[in-house]
Amino acid sequence: MREAFHGDLSRLGSQLAGMSTAAAAAMRRASTALLTADLGLAEQVLVDDAKLDAQRAECEEHAYALLALQAPVARDLRIVLAATYCAQKVERMGDLAAHVADTARFNHPEHAVPAELESTFATLGEITASMADRLAELITAPAAGAFAELEQVDTQVDQVHAGLMATISAPDFEHGPRIAASLALVARFYERFADQSVSVARRLDFAATGELPTA
Repeated sequence: MREAFHGDLSRLGSQLAGMSTAAAAAMRRASTALLTADLGLAEQVLVDDAKLDAQRAECEEHAYALLALQAPVARDLRIVLAATYCAQKVERMGDLAAHVADTARFNHPEHAVPAELESTFATLGEITASMADRLAELITAPAAGAFAELEQVDTQVDQVHAGLMATISAPDFEHGPRIAASLALVARFYERFADQSVSVARRLDFAATGELPTA
């Protein structure tokens, strides 16, 4: 019986890791669509977001079945509860990637990002997507200090975000307030994606240790 239960726990982890991998792919595709004005790619990200929503529902149903049928305790209970919490956060990460893609779609055929800021947004896209990739690794192969690791990466995102905001809010920003406002909103999507990643890592540490790490 316990063997079967731990097999179910492993499958739950695989589901959650798959969601994280999908969120990473969504952010990479959304960033590419944003920077290249690729309408087809942007629309594909939006279609795939519905698939991530369905994955979240499947993950939660699996977790609730384990709670109802197996009545896990201690560390096993923390793992199941953490999975439901993390599934919500990862699904939100997918939503944020979809918002980036939707910005590309809204601005098409124009480019949403001025040429001189493309490298900054490319950096935000790659760092945030790599955070989701790392979550997938940490879910399938837990390691101590997941929260501290992802929080450190989040600091990099915050620094890039702060520099970008300083640029677009400067009096000499030549593209006007409408573009500045749009860029600020898109930058916020990346920043929130990183925050959600850190929140997942924090809950993974809790599942492993029984203690919520503090900043």
